[in-house]
Amino acid sequence: MASVLTVILNWRTAEMTLRATEAALVAMDGIDGGLTIVDNDSGDGSFERLSAEVAARGWRRVRVLQSGRNGGFGAGNNFGIRAGLPAGETPDYIYLLNSDAFPAPDAIKALLMHLESHPQTGFAGSRIHGEDGLPHHTAFRFPSIGGEFEQAARLGPISRMLRGSVVAPPLPVVTGRVDWLAGASLMMRQSVLDRIGLFDETFFLYFEETELCLRAARAGFPTDYVVESRVAHIGSVSTGMKTWARIPQFWLESRLYYYTKSHGRAYAVVATLAHVAGGLIWRARALIQRKDFIDPAYYLYDMSAHAVRWVASGFRPVAEK
Repeated sequence: MASVLTVILNWRTAEMTLRATEAALVAMDGIDGGLTIVDNDSGDGSFERLSAEVAARGWRRVRVLQSGRNGGFGAGNNFGIRAGLPAGETPDYIYLLNSDAFPAPDAIKALLMHLESHPQTGFAGSRIHGEDGLPHHTAFRFPSIGGEFEQAARLGPISRMLRGSVVAPPLPVVTGRVDWLAGASLMMRQSVLDRIGLFDETFFLYFEETELCLRAARAGFPTDYVVESRVAHIGSVSTGMKTWARIPQFWLESRLYYYTKSHGRAYAVVATLAHVAGGLIWRARALIQRKDFIDPAYYLYDMSAHAVRWVASGFRPVAEK
């Protein structure tokens, strides 16, 4: 029987992590494997709180590990993946679950059954929805120059012209192939990770799932969106993305690193220029139509300034994590 290691990364969300763990244990019923909570050096007593609660609740399939540093999403999950199952075995599948995500009782099994019956597929992810039942957009195309321009311009004729480059097309209504999925609920074949490697820990936050899915696809192992697997997700609890007043430098850093690693420096520069050009079109329209700007403050300025510093530094990282 195939085994699954569930990894939940915690950063200062101990109570919610316990709730996610409880839901995951129900969804792991009948599945061989275990669950690892990785505390990403929260520094707020989370590790002690989680360890005590796991022991008090008698969760024998669960262990709590301390990563020792907050290296970001990829590094924290890699720590749990490398630790393997509690008895030291290597699992057949890795299942990543966000600390603010709560799988339905059959959600993990649906992903496992899909990967077992589709050996050519490398990764499989769930249909994510809010606690209100409304779907969250977590299935995407790989970012591109055309996608950057379309996304920033927000203009119907441009979107129609570049429909094949739209990064966030309408969500699939049936199970099928996508380019990449957000990592809130993502199952990965261990044999694929053995071949292509784990998350690139240069990414602190954002674009790490995109790059891993791209690496898998280039190696011949695509990603599938499994609508039968349903997971409720609050979203942005650890990152605070919903309340960003200004775009964080680590997001800008991750974006440029993704393009540079995956497509080269010239592509990264042109993609940024395309985004800024699209953003200027949107702003002109917003001024004419008296619409509110919906991006964080100084968004285009921050993106442009960061890119200029990046080029001037000889294409080296320019932001602190």
